Amino acid sequence: MTAVKWLEVHIDTNHTGLEPVETMLSALGIDGVVIDDETEFEDFLENNRQYWDYVDEDLRQEMQGRSRITFYLEAGDEGFAKLGEVRIALEELKKTRDDCGTLLMTLDDLEDADWENNWKQYYKPMEIGDRLLVVPEWLREDPKVRAGLAAGRVALVLDPGLTFGTGSHATTRLCLTALEKTIRGGERVLDLGCGSGILSIAALCLGASTAVAVDIDPKAVDVAYENAALNGIGKDRYTVRAGDVLSDRSLAGELARQRYHLVLANIVADVIIPLSAQVPRLLEEDGVFLCSGIIDTRAHEVEEALVKNGLTVTRRREKNGWVALESKLG
Repeated sequence: MTAVKWLEVHIDTNHTGLEPVETMLSALGIDGVVIDDETEFEDFLENNRQYWDYVDEDLRQEMQGRSRITFYLEAGDEGFAKLGEVRIALEELKKTRDDCGTLLMTLDDLEDADWENNWKQYYKPMEIGDRLLVVPEWLREDPKVRAGLAAGRVALVLDPGLTFGTGSHATTRLCLTALEKTIRGGERVLDLGCGSGILSIAALCLGASTAVAVDIDPKAVDVAYENAALNGIGKDRYTVRAGDVLSDRSLAGELARQRYHLVLANIVADVIIPLSAQVPRLLEEDGVFLCSGIIDTRAHEVEEALVKNGLTVTRRREKNGWVALESKLG
């Protein structure tokens, strides 16, 4: 059997450029990305001093002033065609934005076995907030996981696979932290732009009654169901749909047939702003809209859209230049 080859593609930008580059890639159908951000790197160093005595200065220099987005394409005709689309889109972005750093794209070739080893090494058990413990499924028996569960943590088991979110990005961590403060038990949850299903599955693990999840990428349906199964959650409690609630009126109408105690949207500002017009039709009277994926320089635009559509911002959380907003009706 011939080994599959992959292209590991890097785009160098800066913190400001992360959102527009990620939005550009999403528009091209590339949603499974790894984000390396200087601000998150420095935050990691500052918050984990007990684990190291020395940090290589070359590594600091490499990360200084740089943020990088990495994604993977299969090294075949479709992959190279997609790479061409990315090059064209990057050139267009350079013409309209001069604040996104170099936007330099580089790539490496990987064998299938290399790919498996490369991506798995980045995922470790992560404690988030006061209650959650995100666990890669191959580390269920890790001593740190056992210790966390013994201390009362709630396990959220995921198979990161090749795409979608795993909880490592600041925006997802903001949402998960907010979730454990919001879920009391018995809630109905709607997760818009669900990706791996991490947020809605976490809500169910924390005690929510049912959840509906939606993503524009059809591949997310299987991924989310597989992650739900890893946590013992069946389709009697969890429904995943593929579609775009902004353009598909039929889907939007179906979702609005019931009201939800919690609506989640960890996407980007350019999607959250128009989406905010639909949220009042989806929320229970005392429900909460939790949105994240918002770079700090655009948070005011999202807040204005929420207020314009009848929502009141009740809580703002920030981490590494990213913002999560909680809002309610009225």
